[in-house]
Amino acid sequence: MSPAVRPWRRMRREAAAIRDAVRAAPRRTVVTESVLTGLVLLCALAPFPLVPPAHPVTASLLGVWAALLVPARRMYPALTVLCCVPVAAGDNAWAMVVVPCVVWSAVRRITPARRAWGVVGASGAGAALVSIAAQSLIGQLPKMPYLAAGAGVAALFILLPALSGLMLGRRRPLTGLLRERNAYLEHARFLTEEAARMEERARIAAEMHDLLGHRIGLISVHAGALQLAAERQAPPLASQAELLRTTAGTAMDELRGILGVLRHHSGEETAERGSREDLSALVADSRSAGADAELHWNATAPADADARTRQAVHRVTREGLANALKHASGAPVRVTFHDEGDTVVVAVVNEAPPVPCSPGDGSRSGLVGLQERISLLGGTLDAGPRPEGGFVLSARIPARPDVPAVYATSSEPVTGGAGSRPPLSTEVLTWPRLLGGGCAAMLVLLPTVGGTIILLIMAVLH
Repeated sequence: MSPAVRPWRRMRREAAAIRDAVRAAPRRTVVTESVLTGLVLLCALAPFPLVPPAHPVTASLLGVWAALLVPARRMYPALTVLCCVPVAAGDNAWAMVVVPCVVWSAVRRITPARRAWGVVGASGAGAALVSIAAQSLIGQLPKMPYLAAGAGVAALFILLPALSGLMLGRRRPLTGLLRERNAYLEHARFLTEEAARMEERARIAAEMHDLLGHRIGLISVHAGALQLAAERQAPPLASQAELLRTTAGTAMDELRGILGVLRHHSGEETAERGSREDLSALVADSRSAGADAELHWNATAPADADARTRQAVHRVTREGLANALKHASGAPVRVTFHDEGDTVVVAVVNEAPPVPCSPGDGSRSGLVGLQERISLLGGTLDAGPRPEGGFVLSARIPARPDVPAVYATSSEPVTGGAGSRPPLSTEVLTWPRLLGGGCAAMLVLLPTVGGTIILLIMAVLH
């Protein structure tokens, strides 16, 4: 392969790489870089009619070159810093203003810091040498004030912006590490709270199983014996004894469901809750206990509501029927279910009892619990006496609540692996340290800003 072909092929590979990078970049980045390049080109060439340069062709080429440095800083940061030399040593003051910005942005992308300082040093020395060479070519030896001015320009437009960029570039990974440390601590706190919550729920479940399970089991056994004795000695009471036995069995099943929820075995006893068959069974149990209860199901399709919504419908119906049996014995009770698509409505309405009942000693804790459950699902609960007599308990519940479960545990990993390793020392990762680094980087740029303003004023006056 001839030596002349190798550079050509390398240029083609670089052009293909640039084209692929532009296609892969986000559209917002491409638009932003295009706008910045156009603005730099406009600022470098637009003042020429008002302030004609001494060498228009050279000044125009420097303006175009400065505009090309803007998008190049992303893919070739080290080469971009070196290519700032002709602009910093040229006679286009408007293009020279772009050099600090390009150096500041490009140096942050050069790693490690030793390589960045080498590139910056070579660029500063190159700017000084190019200035000396330009004076020598026109037959003038550079004098000491000119050399001092060239060194000052290299320091203001290359060294100080590079220092600021390196300080901010070092600050960026520290900020990322600080976020990772906070995520680690937050994840550790969440796991600690979840472990404590699980331990407390397991303790409550064990206490309920040992106390209530034993008592309900005894009630079921004695109810079975009472049923057998009633069938032999008092047949009219056999049905009541059987109801007592089946109710005790149902209570034991519900207790197992509650224990499963406490032990995070959710979904075991909620699949059939809130269905038409479930509400019909509740109404049938109340009718067996002597209530005049009936169910009105107003739904054209099977209920496809969330399991928590179906559980809430079951609880509202059961609480309403139990209150009607307790406080309005003998009064007709009507259970109504409406499916409105994104909302379900369940109501338990009882008429006034034929014989006025004395106020019970209820604590209304059942209604308070229902209110809390339905509020967590984003629904509303209404309970109160009717104007014509009786009592109404109704609830409107979203069919598919947007709120997460109260004790839902997230199984998603922490973004970026945060929380998977111990945090760094708090002496390294502190907000004052990061804030101080950012302020110092901005203070370093103040001489550069002042020098830029003076350069532009001199260009206009000249």
